[in-house]
Amino acid sequence: MTIRRRFLSAAALCPLALLLGANGPAPEEAPPTTGSPVAASSPAPSAESLPVGATPGVTPAHADGASLGSATAAEPGPQQGAGAHGGEQAAPAVAAVEPGMVPPSPVPSRLTAPPMAKLQSMPRGLDLLARAKLQGERLVVKEKDGQERVLTVDPVLQASLTKILRDYAVPYGAAVVLEPSTGRVLALAEHSEAQPDLRGLPYRAVFPAASIFKIVTGSALLEAGVTPSMEECFHGGKRRLTERNLEDTERDGACYSLALAMGKSANVVFAKLTQKHLTADSLRRMAARFRFNREIAFPVPMDVSLAAVPEEGFDLANTGAGFGDIYLSPLHGALMASVAANDGRWVDPVLVEPPQGSPLLAAEGERVLEPAAAKALTDMLEETVTHGTARAVFRERAFRVDNAVGKTGTLADRSPFRDYSWFVGFAPRDNPRVAVAALIVNDPKWRIRGTWLGREALRLGLQRVPAPLEVTAPAASAGTP
Repeated sequence: MTIRRRFLSAAALCPLALLLGANGPAPEEAPPTTGSPVAASSPAPSAESLPVGATPGVTPAHADGASLGSATAAEPGPQQGAGAHGGEQAAPAVAAVEPGMVPPSPVPSRLTAPPMAKLQSMPRGLDLLARAKLQGERLVVKEKDGQERVLTVDPVLQASLTKILRDYAVPYGAAVVLEPSTGRVLALAEHSEAQPDLRGLPYRAVFPAASIFKIVTGSALLEAGVTPSMEECFHGGKRRLTERNLEDTERDGACYSLALAMGKSANVVFAKLTQKHLTADSLRRMAARFRFNREIAFPVPMDVSLAAVPEEGFDLANTGAGFGDIYLSPLHGALMASVAANDGRWVDPVLVEPPQGSPLLAAEGERVLEPAAAKALTDMLEETVTHGTARAVFRERAFRVDNAVGKTGTLADRSPFRDYSWFVGFAPRDNPRVAVAALIVNDPKWRIRGTWLGREALRLGLQRVPAPLEVTAPAASAGTP
């Protein structure tokens, strides 16, 4: 099967006409023939595709009725470990020493009960962005008591990203842009061609995290003493994993460092390193630090990103590689990228500007990683753009984003077919101004994917958040004490 792509310009955007994603009709004409990669058929399996043994999903997930419905299964299936084919995963029998060590609700099985099957729209009354009106250059929500709340969202950036999603008629898509040092959310763009009235995609944790979870695994490996330059040799396992792939044998003809494995999203390397260096508790603890299985404070209700980490064996290794029952919201994905951007600290997202005259300062944030580990993680994420799975997209002429770092992720449901593609990252790497997450859920025929959208989110975001001016002394003062 041949996949044809055409790279086209997406620079000409009419932003203010499409401010809020749902406040205007979708384009009546077909998407432009210039601007984005276009594929005429289903993408070939990638290095982040389904593992061996994947079976079609046969039991739809049930959306919990409260607060957007954190993903749970309709009827509890057998209480099996991750990797089994029950409807949901039982909470592991570990002491909740830290918040997030135990999922707050049963975790659906990705193979048999994908939670996206019961995706529901957010009520308009809960979505501040849906109720905001443009006043001058700001989006403002006026409450019933007359109080006005000014949102941090940049109307031009919001409209630009929404236009991209609409023009390319994505079945489901979301792009989040934020300022990592303060947590100020600059864009929460979304669109669904499949369900035009759907709202709330940036906050919904019904999407498999796929290889984005390698950020958590990589961080746990760094804490366990594995260095970015440490090599692991392997055979097979490029598209799917078996237990034999995890054995050290004479067939191991290729070797990747941890950094290169992150860049190329090498499943087998992450699975082998998880098996050799991590325990279930160490992986759970790092996932909890990255706010899996924990509520994230935000003015708009967010789903909890659920993560089931099995106790041991192949299932644990498979989860470390990104094939487990782990779910993520796009807003949470951008916040994960921000941890490395903030020297290892977590900063909560902010949607409402402080009162006039009170500047929003960089937050101290809870420490997730030590600064040295955060720098090492950044080095590893840079490999994605320079030598790995995002290299081609970030080298596209006239659309380059210099000094970007990030992580891609792809995974697919088989029945019905859904292709999930992710990109999370930030730029510039040494003085981060924006962090992003981009997600697209495609049908067998697709036009753009998450990595391309993530690159555009970074590029357009940097245009709206200019670099700070360097203050230098006048030449006449040179040599003056």
